[in-house]
Amino acid sequence: MDLRLAGKRALITGGSKGIGRAAAFSLAAEGVDLVLVARNPTTLTDAVDAIRGQHQVFIEALTADLSRQDEVERIAAAAGEIDILVNNAGAIPPGSLTTVDNETWRRAWDLKVFGFISLCRALYPVMAARGGGVIVNIIGAAGERFPPEYIAGAAGNAALMGFTKALGRGAPKDGMRVVAISPGPVATDRMIMLQRERAQATLGDPERWPELTKSMAYGRPAAPEEIGDAVAFLASPRSAYTNGAILTIDGGL
Repeated sequence: MDLRLAGKRALITGGSKGIGRAAAFSLAAEGVDLVLVARNPTTLTDAVDAIRGQHQVFIEALTADLSRQDEVERIAAAAGEIDILVNNAGAIPPGSLTTVDNETWRRAWDLKVFGFISLCRALYPVMAARGGGVIVNIIGAAGERFPPEYIAGAAGNAALMGFTKALGRGAPKDGMRVVAISPGPVATDRMIMLQRERAQATLGDPERWPELTKSMAYGRPAAPEEIGDAVAFLASPRSAYTNGAILTIDGGL
């Protein structure tokens, strides 16, 4: 299926690893030029080189800490004219109400929750003024399931889901679409690292970590590419009537 994305330009935050990198590959395969943003310049360069090795698209790499408002504004100004914004940066740490301290909670929300909101505030009017565009927020299933042992993430993700729906509700008048993906477990480097630590602690061998995922749907976590391909479809004209929607991809859990 031709997604009719060739020649578009996308800004992807957290674009150097995991879901962000996978989304970058999926969009590049459709002929989309890319602006990738991440905090780590080494992994960012690796991602750019890997994509350029497979796809003939223009790629710009920008290093930034999107938990800071001045950095958000710098990236928004440097991004130029974009058609697609993929908000993906940020990972909120686990913990209960009493184990996540205020500093940790605020720092995590500054990047993921306020980082998403701030970049939308900076770029939505610009995209609308150019005739429209698509925003895809990568959120997370904790915003639907509310695990108490991941309370900061559950609350933050739920807030971003409400933000997506509210922003999306007013988007048609601006020629905009705002959608989100709520992934369940995904085999990112971070998840595999945590599973290896669990396997070491419970099974005595970090290489046995896949055994800990047997209870997941289909006996495995999602591949990042399965989320990345959904980003490309939702961002495309093939999904032109999808707005204010949150797509849960968790194998049916």
